[in-house]
Amino acid sequence: MALRWGIVSVGLISSDFTTVLRTLPRSEHEVVAVAARDLSRAKEFAQKHDIPKAYGSYEELAKDPNVEVAYIGTQHPQHKAAVMLCLAAGKAVLCEKPMGVNASEVREMVAEAQSRGLFLMEAIWTRFFPASEALRAVLAQGTLGDLQVARVEFGYKLTHLARCVDLAQAGGSLLDLGIYCIQFISMVFGGQRPEKISAIGRFHETGVDDTVSVLLQYPGGVHGSFTCSITTPLSNTASVNGTKGMAQILKPCWCPTELVVNEEHKEFPLPPVPYKFNFPNGAGMTYEANHVRECLRKGLKESPVMPLAESELLADILEEVRKVIGITFPQDKR
Repeated sequence: MALRWGIVSVGLISSDFTTVLRTLPRSEHEVVAVAARDLSRAKEFAQKHDIPKAYGSYEELAKDPNVEVAYIGTQHPQHKAAVMLCLAAGKAVLCEKPMGVNASEVREMVAEAQSRGLFLMEAIWTRFFPASEALRAVLAQGTLGDLQVARVEFGYKLTHLARCVDLAQAGGSLLDLGIYCIQFISMVFGGQRPEKISAIGRFHETGVDDTVSVLLQYPGGVHGSFTCSITTPLSNTASVNGTKGMAQILKPCWCPTELVVNEEHKEFPLPPVPYKFNFPNGAGMTYEANHVRECLRKGLKESPVMPLAESELLADILEEVRKVIGITFPQDKR
């Protein structure tokens, strides 16, 4: 039976996710409604993507009994309100990353989902790509020996996007790009909490962090480090090294299709999709969508691959880094 999706927000990321859902079998995924704060934009999106219902408020979508799971594609300062609304209406929720602006927002959402017995997942789509699955298998088999170091770089020139440099919208490199870096390090080190966090940051003229470098010390003297930037293109690769070798996720590390393990190169082609996407490798959202369906059909309340405790941990780490470099958002004062 098809999983019935409601799309909250009609931005570029929501468009890509909806495009992917339309390429999947109708017997497995169906988009039944979309909501925007402007009804005309919702109707335009619905027409483009062949969606039967369009709403001019998120509340109306949350109340729609036909919606089984809500995809939250709003900008991150609006995530919490939309997630809480949908959970209160009894919907399962897939929320774009970062789930919240700070750790308290994430904890509030997680507590709400758990108290209501509802599924909630942060949309860290990277984890569901076959290249990421293959890397986890390599680590589980002990191919690299005892892990010692993980390193990620993710940098793109994004200062032309008003949202990315707007302090009020929780802009900057950490929440937009750093979330990808820290999720990789957390994944390879098994979701452990770092014992020590060091960081240096450079600021954009608007007050957001434009480039941040972070060093994380994990139990047993294991190190993770990353640099993220919205002003400087970086290598956009990720690697993990152990006593027996090295694995590399090649560019683009946030939506990977290539993995190199001890110099053995493997490619994982994306599913063929006859549509254009707004973002690179958009077809890879397929993997995440199918994972959510599997979880819900099994009756799970959270993903075993992207568990809620790890979403809380990622939020804690990002918040700690912000404290170290001195970045405060308006949302932190609420």
